Amino acid sequence: MRTPLPIEFVARMRCELGESEAERLFAALDTEPATSIRLNPFKPASTYDGEQVGWCRWGRYLAERPQFTFDPLLHAGAYYVQEASSQFVAHLLSDIDIEGGRVLDMCAAPGGKTTIYSTLVGRSGLVVANDINHSRTLALADNVQRWGLGNVVVTCNEPAHIGSFEEWFDVVAVDAPCSGEGMFRKMDEARSEWSVASVEQCVVRQREILTEAWRALRPGGRLIYSTCTFNAAEDEGVVEWLVKEYGDDILPVADVVVDESWGVVSSRIGAFQCFHFYPHRAKGEGFFAAVAMKREAKVRRVTPRARRKVFGPLAAADNKVAIKWFKEPANVVLRMVGDTIYAYSAENFEDVMALSESLSVVYSGVAVGHVFKGRLKPDHALSLYVGLNDDAVASAELNEEEAVEYLRRGEVAASKFEDGINVVRYRGMPIGFVKRIGARCNNMYPKDLRIIKTL
Repeated sequence: MRTPLPIEFVARMRCELGESEAERLFAALDTEPATSIRLNPFKPASTYDGEQVGWCRWGRYLAERPQFTFDPLLHAGAYYVQEASSQFVAHLLSDIDIEGGRVLDMCAAPGGKTTIYSTLVGRSGLVVANDINHSRTLALADNVQRWGLGNVVVTCNEPAHIGSFEEWFDVVAVDAPCSGEGMFRKMDEARSEWSVASVEQCVVRQREILTEAWRALRPGGRLIYSTCTFNAAEDEGVVEWLVKEYGDDILPVADVVVDESWGVVSSRIGAFQCFHFYPHRAKGEGFFAAVAMKREAKVRRVTPRARRKVFGPLAAADNKVAIKWFKEPANVVLRMVGDTIYAYSAENFEDVMALSESLSVVYSGVAVGHVFKGRLKPDHALSLYVGLNDDAVASAELNEEEAVEYLRRGEVAASKFEDGINVVRYRGMPIGFVKRIGARCNNMYPKDLRIIKTL
């Protein structure tokens, strides 16, 4: 039996939405949620088919929820399992071209929206994905590696540290920590953990984060504020605070058009265009988003002073070995970070270096691996990178059963592979490396990523 909705929440929604509309919402929160994914356009593969999500061209609704854990294409980064409403941030940027731009995702873990921004800026752009919880940034880094574009810097810093990169970013997105009312349909824990006090605490935190987000946004740049909650205090109330706080420095963006069939409730607060997703109206979970821009002015980009040296040079011989693994070597910068080689786009390496020398960076670019006795021992992340040179290394295709066994770090038949390092593929998509030594194969899939769950 489901946990009842919190009494105070019920009273609040009846007051804010009206009796009839609130009852429709409560009824919807006791139904089954839709299952949706978002495809990776940089890794086209024959994956699950379904109805397109209206507000995201890569989004798909599935008729039923598969056991995603056992699909090698998920591990290959061919798609991301993401709630449909959250995919709306792609629509909020659909009227502008941000390819090659800089995006800051202030509260990024586990990485669903980060991978949207990574897709939109392309391999020449840069996304800074921050979260204050270190364990959550590890999961974020895994998802970024799987997505495979190599254009994300994962950081673990307080918002004030990020905000010190003043006027740096073309887009700043704050998917703020909230009371989580939008999760009431999917998670009973969200119902039992909700309280009026938590709503009030979230509002304070949301304002603090947005203050630093505004600092980091360049003049003419776009601010996206979102939550996965319904209440006006954390949604419209925070937007009203922004309007009061920054006044005439906030301007509207071009009108964001929503199709009536989507069931999205839109409104305006000052310069902000706002959007509410209610599960009794839209095919998705509870979600709120607001968008506006910072008034155009001369940009005074502030880069904090470097606090540490992170990158070391690569020996010429090692560089020659490693660079062969890339499709476009002229556009790649290789550097040592500790004892590991990392790769970066030449177009944004200076920015990555500035960020890394001032912030606490968990992961950035593409981990390439180590050169030993004139050969590269590749890192798993390199197999998932879309810029991997297919001619640099042998590869072999596995069927579904074989691929799942590989992802468990089980035995892999040597007969399919050539001697040395090989890329393991499933439906043409790389999922990792093996090393064949004579009549046996070493499974190089990372232990901490292996499938443990049983069917």
